[in-house]
Amino acid sequence: MKLKYLFLSIIFISIWSCDKKDLDLELVQVATPELMTKVDFRNSVEITTPETIEKVGKIYAYKNYIFISDINKGVHVIDNSNPALPKAIKYIKVPGNEDISIKNDFLYADSATDLVVFDISDISSISLVERLEDVFNIYNYNIPIEAEAVDYSKVDWENNIIVGWTVTTEKRKKVDNRFVDPGVITNDVAFNAAESVIGKGGSLARFQIVDNYLYTVGNHEMAIFNIQSLSSPVLDGKQYAGWNIETMFHADNYLYLGSTNGMYIYSIANPSSPEYISEFTHWEGCDPVVVDGDYAYLTLRGGNACGQLESVLEVIDISDKKTPTLAGRYELENPYGLGIKENTLFVCDGNSGLKLFDKSNPLDVKLTKAYNDIQSKDVIPLKNSLLMIGGNTLYQYEYIHNGVKLISSFSLK
Repeated sequence: MKLKYLFLSIIFISIWSCDKKDLDLELVQVATPELMTKVDFRNSVEITTPETIEKVGKIYAYKNYIFISDINKGVHVIDNSNPALPKAIKYIKVPGNEDISIKNDFLYADSATDLVVFDISDISSISLVERLEDVFNIYNYNIPIEAEAVDYSKVDWENNIIVGWTVTTEKRKKVDNRFVDPGVITNDVAFNAAESVIGKGGSLARFQIVDNYLYTVGNHEMAIFNIQSLSSPVLDGKQYAGWNIETMFHADNYLYLGSTNGMYIYSIANPSSPEYISEFTHWEGCDPVVVDGDYAYLTLRGGNACGQLESVLEVIDISDKKTPTLAGRYELENPYGLGIKENTLFVCDGNSGLKLFDKSNPLDVKLTKAYNDIQSKDVIPLKNSLLMIGGNTLYQYEYIHNGVKLISSFSLK
């Protein structure tokens, strides 16, 4: 009889232990990196005929061409000689790409940890001419949105590049903060003529060319490249730029960095060594910025990964660069990029469409027009036309009195 009770006690304890252990576990969506060796990664650059864009990224205009990034994949080249009938003509496969910038027919692009340079003087025969290895730290790993945890245990940071993800459901021990910020995992190597023709990017850009320098920003670091020899850029240096930097805009010898919690202002009077001047702080939110004269205009997008507060357009008085102050705030729905053409401020309000504001009086910005039947993400106001991307479409508009008129819409899928 005693043996019977002892046996039942053992079973009860075992069950209780298992239940207690299960209480400490939960089902978690775990993202595991798909890896490629750096050698194979660097040999995978390729120039091909047009391909379908998988995930539309940023937009860039240069001469009669439009360049649209395919996030983490490469850059699509569109011939825009006839804006009414744009035509895809080339695809530059650049794995790990987020941004580009162009000067005098040399295209600079990030490729994960590297900076690559292409000669596009003959658009029918684009060629890779230079690669600077391990000059960037990777901040945006494009982790799947559904992932609740990331497993980096098999990543050799010195020799591997993350090129994709596999998401599986696993039992994991409950923790308060599952994510490890990959930005803090660093690669030791990464730390240790005639008038110029420079292209123009949208407000979501992280690359800016100013004279003989290319400036790039990551999550918290700025890299400065001397591009006096266009085909052979030289990394002049790196410096701390702020925190959670998302965008960069250049105006009047200053760089304006948009972050999730503010706007940083840097002087480039000494172009090889940008000098921190000041910052304007706000609540947490995704934050592109553009500047015109004494005022900066930025959008804050609340919700999701961008923060929990409202979405707004802010106008910042930067007449005194050392003490920027809030001059106005206007409610929006779901803003992304923005741009300026004379007294018109174009704001991409996501699913709520494109909105036009009269900023002739920056202290009293007024909504003048709303195009609600389109999705908008970013704009580039050119001299004679407005370029816009939204959803999977490239839109082009001509300027008309008190608004814009559609020239063409080009499907990117």
